[in-house]
Amino acid sequence: MRQRTFVFFTCLFSLLGASAALGDNDHYKQHQKGERFAFALVGDGPYAEDQEPKWDETIRQINRDRDVRFVNHAGDIKGGGEMCTDELLVRRFDQLQQLRRPLVYTPGDNEWTDCHRTSNGSYVPTERLDFIRNLFFPYPGYTTGGRYMRVQTQANAEGFEKFVENTLFLKERIVFSQIHVVGSNNNLRPWDQLPDGDLPLEREAEFAERSAAGVEWLKHTFMVAKKLRAPGVFLTIHANPNFNEDRTSEGLRGGFNSFLDVLEEQVADYGKPVVIAHGDSHFFRMDTPYLLPWYYNDNAATSEENRKIGNLIRVETFGHFDNHWVKVEVDPNDDAVFRVVPRVVKANL
Repeated sequence: MRQRTFVFFTCLFSLLGASAALGDNDHYKQHQKGERFAFALVGDGPYAEDQEPKWDETIRQINRDRDVRFVNHAGDIKGGGEMCTDELLVRRFDQLQQLRRPLVYTPGDNEWTDCHRTSNGSYVPTERLDFIRNLFFPYPGYTTGGRYMRVQTQANAEGFEKFVENTLFLKERIVFSQIHVVGSNNNLRPWDQLPDGDLPLEREAEFAERSAAGVEWLKHTFMVAKKLRAPGVFLTIHANPNFNEDRTSEGLRGGFNSFLDVLEEQVADYGKPVVIAHGDSHFFRMDTPYLLPWYYNDNAATSEENRKIGNLIRVETFGHFDNHWVKVEVDPNDDAVFRVVPRVVKANL
């Protein structure tokens, strides 16, 4: 019944001409209110079958919070050593559909990039990525979850049709953007546990195409924010992009440098509060990251040699064995815009 209802409303929106093209300002006019609201930020879980009941409890607590308007999952719906079977991925997807609010999701490395591992079933990662896209984005331009929410998708832009997961929406004049950037060095780490070894041409081609799409979506995000004079921007990626590592380290930063270079440029030019949220390294934190790490610049004489941007805040979700959530309170009329509140689920301690 739910799918039938969704298809009916999808057809109705189409007939009314409500499907917005990339950059169509009419898509945003309804959101110009500026009232306070909150949403939930989660990620990196469940990581094992025995953690599924704990995630059920986390979901129940989120559902009970009437302030929460939507739930943002920063990727990794399974552990790095779990099998990448259809059955497991569908089960975790179905579990997340217990959320009563819209579910906004960006893929993690565990559900596709790392599926080449023997412990994961030695899948070709690009095949698993196709499965994840079909599972979590069955109706491009809409979220899943207990309530559907309309979003803009990069798949509507010519040349980017496959990137259904790069999405954007407004809530009370705040721009929210989800960009597919994953761990394992953003898929530059070799698929070395496949039966016949790595597939470097396929892997590098996937990285190059997705990385370019992500950079374009990042630029589009800030174009929208500046054009509409949005009070703040909230970005979500999966990967910890290793802000604090030397950018010349190909194994740690090679997959993220192009994204971080554009991020630095866009955030500085925008000049208002920006949060970049991620998972991947499994502990809750909030900081203002160095874009040139201080400990690689011990003898720095100027701030340019130990560079950070004051209006960029990094928030990492709880993850792995810490089955909790983060409540983000948003006030478009406050200079700081975002207030980050960790919510520890006592039953999961």
